Amino acid sequence: MKLKRILSGVIGLPIVALILIYGNIYVIDVFFAIVAMITIYEYFESFKGKYKPVKWIGYLSCIPIVFLHIIPKEYLLYTISLLIIAIISILFIQVVLSSMKTSVIDIMITFFGIFYIVFFLSFIAILHGMENGKYLIWFILIAAWGTDTCAYFVGSKFGKHKFTKISPKKSIEGCIGGTLGAILITLLYAFAINKLANIQISYIYIALIGFILSVLSQIGDLSASSIKRTMGIKDFGNLIPGHGGMLDRIDSIIFIAPFAYFLLTLI
Repeated sequence: MKLKRILSGVIGLPIVALILIYGNIYVIDVFFAIVAMITIYEYFESFKGKYKPVKWIGYLSCIPIVFLHIIPKEYLLYTISLLIIAIISILFIQVVLSSMKTSVIDIMITFFGIFYIVFFLSFIAILHGMENGKYLIWFILIAAWGTDTCAYFVGSKFGKHKFTKISPKKSIEGCIGGTLGAILITLLYAFAINKLANIQISYIYIALIGFILSVLSQIGDLSASSIKRTMGIKDFGNLIPGHGGMLDRIDSIIFIAPFAYFLLTLI
């Protein structure tokens, strides 16, 4: 299992890095639209046999990500608000037209998935399209994956006190080690781009951002775990060997994306 995790990371990370470094805003938008579609598919499948989310509206909701940077900025908030209103309306129409074969719980699960996955994930693409976005976007990945990696190694070595029943393998020591490690890595990255890209980011501010995003990434991981535990599944899928599904791998990234956007726009 460990070998599969390592090999998946060695193969997958360079591919993601190449797309994020060399892709323009339109390529990035398409990339995250595809990621959103795969992720929401896994989310819907986790409810299979117990609930019937309205899948077609979930998949359709991923398409607007492709057009994030085609829509003029002054109309973006208006467009997103209109889409949310339209999605809620369509979901209730589905309940009515199906004579409640599609239940209110089904559409609640559907809307939650759209908002949690598609809406949150779109903030990464939006951040990438901003000034210096191709550098700032990495703070999201570093905070999430840095926390996960450092928490894993610290927890494996020093973890003695269990943190929560939601994820029995997590320890308090691992959580603390993950946060401290993420702060250090974000500071090193900030130092690198300050020197190479001449952005001049405040190290005190970035340390605070690193702390906030790291803590939130762990909440995001536990939030996804709570869905799996509720539905009685181990993983959301098997797309990535050693990691499970796409949602298993990017649950923390999805959760911190909107927070990172608002924090990093203050730089």
